[in-house]
Amino acid sequence: MRSRKKFKSENPIVTAHVESLDQEGRGVAHVEGKVIFIQGALPNETVRYQATRVKSSYEFAQTVEVLKPSNLRVTPKCKHFGMCGGCALQHLDFGAQVAAKQRLLEDDLWHIGKVKAESMLPPIYGPAWAYRHKARLRVKYVPKKDRVLVGFNEKSTPFVADIQGCEVLPPRISALITPLQEMIVQMSVRDAIPQIEVAVGEHAVVLVFRIMEALTSQDEALFRQFADEYQIQVWTQTKGLETVQPFYPLDGPSLSYSLPEFNLTYPFNPTEFTQVNPHINQVMLRRAMQMLSAQKGERIADFFCGLGNFTLPIARSGASVLGMEGLATLVARAKESAALNGLADQVEFDEANLFDMTPEILQGLGEFDKWLIDPPRDGAMALVSALPNDCSFGPQRMVYVSCNPATLARDAGILVNEKGYRLVAAGVINMFPHTSHVESIALFER
Repeated sequence: MRSRKKFKSENPIVTAHVESLDQEGRGVAHVEGKVIFIQGALPNETVRYQATRVKSSYEFAQTVEVLKPSNLRVTPKCKHFGMCGGCALQHLDFGAQVAAKQRLLEDDLWHIGKVKAESMLPPIYGPAWAYRHKARLRVKYVPKKDRVLVGFNEKSTPFVADIQGCEVLPPRISALITPLQEMIVQMSVRDAIPQIEVAVGEHAVVLVFRIMEALTSQDEALFRQFADEYQIQVWTQTKGLETVQPFYPLDGPSLSYSLPEFNLTYPFNPTEFTQVNPHINQVMLRRAMQMLSAQKGERIADFFCGLGNFTLPIARSGASVLGMEGLATLVARAKESAALNGLADQVEFDEANLFDMTPEILQGLGEFDKWLIDPPRDGAMALVSALPNDCSFGPQRMVYVSCNPATLARDAGILVNEKGYRLVAAGVINMFPHTSHVESIALFER
């Protein structure tokens, strides 16, 4: 099945020299005073492109032909690349992907935050393929072809890509895509399953099927057969997250991941947030702990702590740790993990909306020797803004783990230009190879 995306025939095909990459992995060129964002183009290439969206000062476009390729252009491993929207950079050499993300971080720190790191850390990177242990797959029944598509969205469209496998998913999960299509098309609810949440643990694989209509006995039999044949667990979700529950088998092993370096094990439910790349998570934690340098007897705060991914390794040092998180389900999971790992006496977890932090609330928490911050994409502006400008209160050291270089840069500007901190070091974490997503880590000191 071909991609449904089409270009407007009236838009001319134009030649341009590509200067750089933007934050979405598109080539950036300037033509007749306009900025052109070109999908599929790389820096230092000469390409022919056709606009897909035209505005007064910029255009979005698609590469039609590469006239002069970059020496960093490579053949994508996945045959669906370019049509499937799951990856943006498979055509760029893996090492060059990491370098581009590092440059993007440096540019954002300077242009957004008006700060420069005293040193740039070596990038953290790991396996380029089969790394993604959590994913959300779209499902679409196509009546005209009596087929079900299971995969990610097509690039820049709401349609589901017609794929038979995925190179960034573990091979065992990639191999399920076609069997899933073949199973769902036999079900009475084939047009009422919009998505499948995939969660891979160390001892279990769970597929959560979002189901909008009641299952028939035949549907239930198909689920059981599929689970037995492929040794996975089927869970269902009929409405909100509170309806997520196991369907079959009911006695399967729990999802969990471990951090052997810290002798820790974390149970989790399939829809709870965990890092998608377990290999990089372990390296990231090692670097964060080295940067934080937690000591026995210190009091340390872990803001946006989730299920305690950083909190428990900090506690292993002997420090006393307060973890704060906005989701009650994750706070409960963090408490469970602390007890499971024998750390309940060293950690405290509180539910709090950290986006509503004020100076009064922050000072009410008391003094901390160090902070670790791991916010979502919106960053931690309210939290860092709540620190006093006169350095009378706040940690001496802060490790900031970010999934958005723009909000990290904004918050770094506040910390350095208003709150009396130095940006000692920063670097990227390539948590999502072949995508434009940039994770990073930064160290601030008073």
